[in-house]
Amino acid sequence: MRLVLAAILIAHGYHKVWGGFHHHMEFVGSLGLPAWMAYLSAGTEFFGGIGLVLGLFTRFFSLAVVIEMAVAIWKVHFKNGLMGPMGYEFPLAVGTMAFALLCFGGGPWELRFSGGLGGAARKAK
Repeated sequence: MRLVLAAILIAHGYHKVWGGFHHHMEFVGSLGLPAWMAYLSAGTEFFGGIGLVLGLFTRFFSLAVVIEMAVAIWKVHFKNGLMGPMGYEFPLAVGTMAFALLCFGGGPWELRFSGGLGGAARKAK
């Protein structure tokens, strides 16, 4: 699940970071949010996705994704309904995946700074 979520985030964040950031910043500003928050959303998607692939700071990046998807549903998608065009079904699914990782961690192949791989650290206790 961590790798699938990471692939989705990297794919969605790539164009925001490398080439379309100005448009993303304008879009965030048009939602009534401070335009500087575009840095947070683009960074969460792209660099957070890379962190999830590597298994680094899984819970931190997952929390950031949960917050980002909640804001995306609230400010962009909710008015379109669950299944409508630009509905909130996709950000809800992504946010749910991130919430599961937030609650349960990145699994046995997650890198940890206190004890190496997640599974090895758990077995040693």
